[in-house]
Amino acid sequence: MGPKAKKKSGSKKKRITKADQLKQLQEEEERRQKEEEEARVKYEKEEMERLEIQRAEKEKLRKLEAKDLERRNGELEELYLLEACFPEAEKLKRDSRLLSQWKHYIQCDGSPDPSISQEINTFISLWKEETNETFEAVTAKSKLVLNLIEKLKLILLETPSYDLQEKNIIQYQGSILELQELLHLKFNIATEILLRQASTLADLDSGNMEKVIRDENVTVYVWANLKKNPRYRSIRFSETQTGFEIPRILATSDIALRLLHTRYDHVTPLGPVPTASQEHTSAVTYFGKDEVKSVEAAVSKDLQEEYKEQENESNSVHEEETKVDEQGGIEGQTSSVQEESEATKYELEMKLLSETVSAAQLLLLENASEKPYFFEENEVDLCQFTALGGVHHLDILELPPQCKPRKGWMIVEILKEGLQKYTYPPETAEDFETENTFPPIEVMLQVHENVIFFENPMVARWDAEGKHWKTDGISNVSYKSEDRLITFSLDTFGPVTLIQDAHVNMPYQSWELRPLDVNKVLLTVTTVFTEIQIQIKENLCMLASIKLNNKKHSSILEEKWMTPVSFIIALKEAGLNIFPTGHSHFYVVINYKLPLVEVKAYRQMALLSSAFAFGWSKWNTVCNSDKVVFQVREHLPKEEPIQNPNWTLLMFNGDRAQSLKINESSDAFSEALKEETEFHSTLYHMVKDFASKEAMKKVRCSSCQFVDSVCHMLLSTRLLSYS
Repeated sequence: MGPKAKKKSGSKKKRITKADQLKQLQEEEERRQKEEEEARVKYEKEEMERLEIQRAEKEKLRKLEAKDLERRNGELEELYLLEACFPEAEKLKRDSRLLSQWKHYIQCDGSPDPSISQEINTFISLWKEETNETFEAVTAKSKLVLNLIEKLKLILLETPSYDLQEKNIIQYQGSILELQELLHLKFNIATEILLRQASTLADLDSGNMEKVIRDENVTVYVWANLKKNPRYRSIRFSETQTGFEIPRILATSDIALRLLHTRYDHVTPLGPVPTASQEHTSAVTYFGKDEVKSVEAAVSKDLQEEYKEQENESNSVHEEETKVDEQGGIEGQTSSVQEESEATKYELEMKLLSETVSAAQLLLLENASEKPYFFEENEVDLCQFTALGGVHHLDILELPPQCKPRKGWMIVEILKEGLQKYTYPPETAEDFETENTFPPIEVMLQVHENVIFFENPMVARWDAEGKHWKTDGISNVSYKSEDRLITFSLDTFGPVTLIQDAHVNMPYQSWELRPLDVNKVLLTVTTVFTEIQIQIKENLCMLASIKLNNKKHSSILEEKWMTPVSFIIALKEAGLNIFPTGHSHFYVVINYKLPLVEVKAYRQMALLSSAFAFGWSKWNTVCNSDKVVFQVREHLPKEEPIQNPNWTLLMFNGDRAQSLKINESSDAFSEALKEETEFHSTLYHMVKDFASKEAMKKVRCSSCQFVDSVCHMLLSTRLLSYS
């Protein structure tokens, strides 16, 4: 194309006039205005529709809330009747405690009743008078003594604080301490008797004495240095890996080494027992003044007034009937009044018991406001750590004078001061280079097979002056988990224990409560390290299984049914601690929930547990502290476990329960109500909406002891706060 052609096409472009441009702009403006108008109309229409939907939703919610409010009193009354199982269970426990005392009394087996101070004091005095008891005799007697100590501890733990008087607590704890000290003293006396005969029991190869005495509660290892061979420093007790590596100065001294391993812990001081006044304070904190008035003031006043009324009625009726008819009408009338009086008395007793049980349940969930006062340097915080596997009492003893045969007699010099400990290192060691002459003693201990350590155990020694466990003076700790052998060096001998973080299994990863049979459920708690399954039936609990690293682990506790309190103690002692204390929230990141909301949730879950399964929900950590969220589904006993069960998500704030629209796989949390569902004041009435008649029948047939045991286990594990 030439220059002329270019000029021609350029002139064609310039032919668009200003009028055309204005017209074009006007058309564009009109089109823009039209689009804006259409968009505005569309937006207004959509907004009106949205507002209408919102208004309809609000109206629907208002109606549902009004409906919930209208039937609230009726639902709460029905729940109150169902929850009568808790005071009934407490009354049965009370009767059982009285019956056990009576059974002990009529048995007449010679063993004392530890709760009666006169009997236990007589037992202690008589045993103190017995002398020259051998290890075999002491270990045999120790079974009875340990049984008495356990009974006293259970009385303190199982008896509700409102039934315990301060003087009883002091009496029981005093008896426990006396029995513990006397048992240890007896083991010392038995050790002295054994060591006097060391020369007659000497090993033919080494020339020294070695003795191992085993019992289900105690193992004693004793080694007496008779030869004083400076090269004999490695001591291993036969058929065990337990032993010592001792320095030259001990290998050449008149000493004996004793390792007394007790499966029990009589060293750690007894914990405080909550008293009624503390419990009342707790109740006031959570129930509020208005509700607590009924615990003491209102109920006691009612009791007095009702009794007066009944007496007055009884007297007036008696007088009138005597005047009207003296031939037998009186008996019928009086008996009916007495029956009414008894019924009223029972009703008021149960009302008071119901309040005190509720207060006691709240006390189980009470979080301490401050950490306990601590600590000396290297002192073990017993709120954070727990001693496991009992106590290893390590002692270096002065070898007592040996028995000598004389003309068919055995003559022995008995020292007035008895068994003496050998001080190591000596208090006056100025002439020696302490580090070289008195080095730490290497100790090898076998970890008890029935105790599970999820992490390498730490070693602590008992500080007799400060009355606490400490971690200083211990070095070179090494643990072989396959052999269950722990090795460490110890500066000075004394009681030693192995400790583990008490909260190693907290917070839990998930949990599930599932019915197995009538009045029988399975509680599964999954933690970072383990899966623990607990069966609960009637007033008993049992460890069903433990999994470590997804493999079944056998335990001595399996298939052993125990009362809830005994069961919790046994699990803790085995290292399976899934029971938070009031101080646990200082050591674990928890999902805090209001205690009153938790208590109400656990009580109602326990009521429903015969026919409904409950499970962990990830949304429980997202909702506020005044609400709990969990999964629920009907699960009739003897049903096969379903691979992908259809769970309903429930939210509960203590006063209102609702089904949520979301499920576990939803992207975000929402409190939106599930379609075609309603609000209810209780979990019981909430699940009743989608439950079968058979399921609700099983719920109403649950035994009070079973419901109480399930509730106690839920309160003790605090699944909704510690998951």
